[in-house]
Amino acid sequence: MKMIKDKEILIAAETAGFPLKEAVKEYLIGTGWHVTDVGVQSLDEPDPIMFHRLGFKVGAMISEGEFEKAIIFCGTGMGIHIGASKCPRVHCAVVESVTAAKRAVTGNNCNVLSMGAFYIAPQLGMQIADVFLNSKFGEGYEDWPNFYEFHKLAYDEINAFDYEAFKANGFEPIKLGDVDLKHKPYHL
Repeated sequence: MKMIKDKEILIAAETAGFPLKEAVKEYLIGTGWHVTDVGVQSLDEPDPIMFHRLGFKVGAMISEGEFEKAIIFCGTGMGIHIGASKCPRVHCAVVESVTAAKRAVTGNNCNVLSMGAFYIAPQLGMQIADVFLNSKFGEGYEDWPNFYEFHKLAYDEINAFDYEAFKANGFEPIKLGDVDLKHKPYHL
């Protein structure tokens, strides 16, 4: 598996996300990242891949353990996100701010980040990528009792989710445990 610790990242964009992807890609390469780009390579491609199909492709590469994390782009960030999210073990977040990108990792352990080129300027996209790639699950909330444990349980239950079992259980979640999430510290 190509890992973040080795500065390996998978990226992809369809035509609407291409300009933002190119800016973020250039930035990442300039800061020492090894970038694998499986999306469109120019706006002149005769038969560019559709956003959801590209999402399936990236999601499969995460699901199959080829890459630890990916950053994907389309016009809104949403269509490609929906495609990627259909793949097992893909936890994809659409983000439009640095704060949301950080929380996607620290609180939700997302392994795929999606950005919309219609809404995100290149400089912001670079900052979002930095935070996504340099944050860790549970980090930054050490003074919030049980924060990590609470979110780890949620992550595990999402990974274990089986719709048919959920349906058979009267549409009630099947709990893997419980964690008492203490009140958030006042200063957070």
